[in-house]
Amino acid sequence: MRILCVAEKPSIAKAVAEHLSGGRSETAPTPERLFDAPVNTVIADDKKDIAQNIETQARSSQGLCIWTDCDREGEHIGHEIREAARKGNAALTVKRARFSNIERAHILHAARHLVMLDDKQVNAVAARIELDLRIGYAFTRFLSNNLKSLGGPLANLVISYGSCQFPTLGFVVDRYFRVKNFKPETFWSIKVKHKMDGIDVNFSWSRNRLFDRASVIILYERCLAAKTAVVTKVQEKPTKKWKPLPLTTVELQKMSTRFLRMTGQQAMTAAESLYNKGFISYPRTETDRFDKGMNLRALVQKQAQDNRWGTFAQNLTNGGFQQPREGRHDDKAHPPIHPITYAGPSAALNEFEKKIYEFVVRRFLACCSEDAKGVATDVDILYGEESFHAHGVIVLELHIGRALRAKRGHDDGRKDSSPSYLTEADLIALMDANGIGTDATMAEHIQKIQDRDYVRTVPRSGRQGDEEDDAENVDEAPAARGGRGGRGGRGGARGRGGRATPQARGGVIEFIPTRLGVALIQGFDRMNFETSLGKPFLRKEMELKMKAICDGHTTKQVVLHESISQYRRVYNQSQEKLNVLKAVRAHPITAPSFCYNTYSTMLLVDPEPLTDHLCRFEKVVQQASYEKPRDWQFA
Repeated sequence: MRILCVAEKPSIAKAVAEHLSGGRSETAPTPERLFDAPVNTVIADDKKDIAQNIETQARSSQGLCIWTDCDREGEHIGHEIREAARKGNAALTVKRARFSNIERAHILHAARHLVMLDDKQVNAVAARIELDLRIGYAFTRFLSNNLKSLGGPLANLVISYGSCQFPTLGFVVDRYFRVKNFKPETFWSIKVKHKMDGIDVNFSWSRNRLFDRASVIILYERCLAAKTAVVTKVQEKPTKKWKPLPLTTVELQKMSTRFLRMTGQQAMTAAESLYNKGFISYPRTETDRFDKGMNLRALVQKQAQDNRWGTFAQNLTNGGFQQPREGRHDDKAHPPIHPITYAGPSAALNEFEKKIYEFVVRRFLACCSEDAKGVATDVDILYGEESFHAHGVIVLELHIGRALRAKRGHDDGRKDSSPSYLTEADLIALMDANGIGTDATMAEHIQKIQDRDYVRTVPRSGRQGDEEDDAENVDEAPAARGGRGGRGGRGGARGRGGRATPQARGGVIEFIPTRLGVALIQGFDRMNFETSLGKPFLRKEMELKMKAICDGHTTKQVVLHESISQYRRVYNQSQEKLNVLKAVRAHPITAPSFCYNTYSTMLLVDPEPLTDHLCRFEKVVQQASYEKPRDWQFA
């Protein structure tokens, strides 16, 4: 006889099933069933009023104009708006406006040049949403259900998987082991130094460095025996330091984390707010070249009233303006990030918005300036039989053949330096280079691996004392987080489940994986798949397929079939080798057998300054430039 049991709460249902089945209960559907389970598209409860309003208003309208953001996600949201409106009026004429800021003239121009929705972009986003849903839920259930049996904190923890989330974690874990496995070697070098007019001139050894001290001492003594060094070459030539390229989203996040002491997510939140207030252009763009038709001089002139950079801006409009450099990227949707109008002291901006606005303005003015100019000088000397070289942006007054006298130096062997843990700027750069996430979602993926307790952040200045408080000893948070939960409830400066922001900790912030984060990546790596879930290749391939849909080279159906088949194979392999994952999590973390020691640093064996004048240095004046789709769920 088959008996249907119904309980009020999921926890009660689970307990009853476990007890009545003698611990042999099964959950339906099984995780692998989610790869091809039917999918329903529903409107979230808090959005139903919006959808109903669109449907109602469409009944008395003849046309629909969509003003969503001009990117793939915006195109998909426009499609959802179109579907809601057509429920009220199937005969609607539908167009969309393309715009990148809310300045009046720009909005009017967009309204006069409406276009059709791009259904290829709609299909690309729909494919990505469905793949993320199926793959994420299947692997999240697989990990959570199977690792609970290990007990401890894992018993109540949701271990989530995401096809962007895991490769992002993989970058952090990989760098962690590079640091842990680094074995420094002592090396020696010869450095010739001369001091003139209070300025040190350092000459680098052409051999760079040797790892045999005795050999370096012999060569060093031969130099001293020669007593004088001879200048063999002096070459001067004009040089430039290129002004920066126009600003992209990825570059904005990297610079904000590196120089403004903000996280990428904080920077993007501030930039979005500035855009909505009309102060800057749309902040999600891959384009690093301005359209030649843009009136950039007029935008520069708007900044002339500021008491910080106004004089510089006025000088540009008075004749110093130069057309910005052209990068190689153009997303065909938005221009580079730039100021639209002036935000004076009375503008209602918070601390982060002020920082981002100033950075955007200064970067834009730098783009419209001349390149920094100087004179590069190269000097070669022969000290005995050893060659040395100096380079700098300098003015030299030297004559080839001039003799120099050296004095005895000292012997000071040093070790090559260890690599550093990843900063957020490093992580964003890696994600960008490997196609993990989009410029709009990178910061979210980085935050997610922190919310899941896969990584924690520590200040670089203090990590030497805290290194043993990382993957070896840090365990998971005792409380489960559940599902695809929100971002609330972050702890203090270093609380579990919270993020140590640069503002809270000060200095450079680094990412270090927790024990759980390392176990997840090592577990999948040790399964020896053709493509590990901790590596970026599967996700990068998926992103390329999304682009192919947009370009009309493939279809949504083909991409869904191919990608689901790929991930299903990995899932089946994961089931077969589940014991490998459990073994890694159940035992102490061990470093891989390989190590990296390819990082070099300083010059050693430092002779005392030469007494004879070698060079006269003069300063060179340089011109200072300064997803919103509807909720998807399984049926």
